[in-house]
Amino acid sequence: MKKVISIVLSVAIIITACVSMTGCGTNDTVENLEGTYTQEYAGTTLNVFNWGQYISDGAEGSLDVNAAFEKLTGIKVNYSTYESNEAMYGKMKSGAVAYDIIIPSDYMIQRMANEGMLREIDTSKLSNYHYIADKYKGLYFDPDNKYSVAYSVGMVGLIYNTTLVDEKPTSWKIMWDEKYTGNVLTFNNPRDAFAISQFALGIDLNTTNTADWDRAADYLKQQNKVLQGRVMDEVFNKMESANAAIAPYYAGDYLTMAEENEDLAFVYPEEGTNIFVDSICIPSNCQNYEAALMYINFLLEVEVALANAEYICYATPNTGVLASKDYSLKDSEVLYPAVEPKTQYFHDLPADVRSYFENLWNQVILAD
Repeated sequence: MKKVISIVLSVAIIITACVSMTGCGTNDTVENLEGTYTQEYAGTTLNVFNWGQYISDGAEGSLDVNAAFEKLTGIKVNYSTYESNEAMYGKMKSGAVAYDIIIPSDYMIQRMANEGMLREIDTSKLSNYHYIADKYKGLYFDPDNKYSVAYSVGMVGLIYNTTLVDEKPTSWKIMWDEKYTGNVLTFNNPRDAFAISQFALGIDLNTTNTADWDRAADYLKQQNKVLQGRVMDEVFNKMESANAAIAPYYAGDYLTMAEENEDLAFVYPEEGTNIFVDSICIPSNCQNYEAALMYINFLLEVEVALANAEYICYATPNTGVLASKDYSLKDSEVLYPAVEPKTQYFHDLPADVRSYFENLWNQVILAD
């Protein structure tokens, strides 16, 4: 899922958020609360593990969500970050740490639930749960809404520099075009990188056929000769400074890059793309369950969810935000395209298949 955002949002977006909230400056107060928040757990600590820069943190006058929660409840938020679902999973699986809140992507939620790593969420205690749109409830990774509450939604698209690319791309296959040798970036993680190859070849993203993974790996090896590099958060500097022409990345992050470089454009390729839902979960080894529920309910507050949506620039599952006149991104064709592209979710794959494609990924890298 996803989504390593290593720089602050563009000035234009942040100014919008500042004006719509309280004016620029320190902002750790939510004015319009719908839920009930008590000091019952004041003095306790809530351990939160989330993607980097994936919550409004007070930068440039935006709402400091964690500080606001601490001020409201007296609960200390011990906040730390990870750069991938797999890194988060590995740390959780080791048993060396205990967190009260995590925000994984769909397929990782499915895996962790299947392995008994998640605790059921009592949604009857979430007075703001009604703000989650029905389309983001009962999804394949949590059909009974036991373990997750949707936080953000995104899709992967193709970012390109209009001064370096001859015409608007329509296919993922442009990432193999020798004309752009040395100017192509791709993901530095196997699931996203394989997905592009799979879409280009018409292969199901969730295939369990090893021959399909072999085909996708062979195609990735062919791509090596045109690549400038494999990146995650490095994509921002490279695309903003025109040091690369083409890169796949998450739609919301394109909006950040485009504010820094007006020559950048974005497209969802015709073969289709990955859609993902990142959701709030409570690990099975949670130490502060009731405080975790209070925190989830706080994240669902319209004012809080609006601040997060403006800050991270991903699509929101919160209907209150979508209905808000202060939501500056509601008409974004990138986040909410009028004609939705063909999409597919990543599913958790059997352990033997995961191991197989991870080994293939190592071979792809070594074939550089």
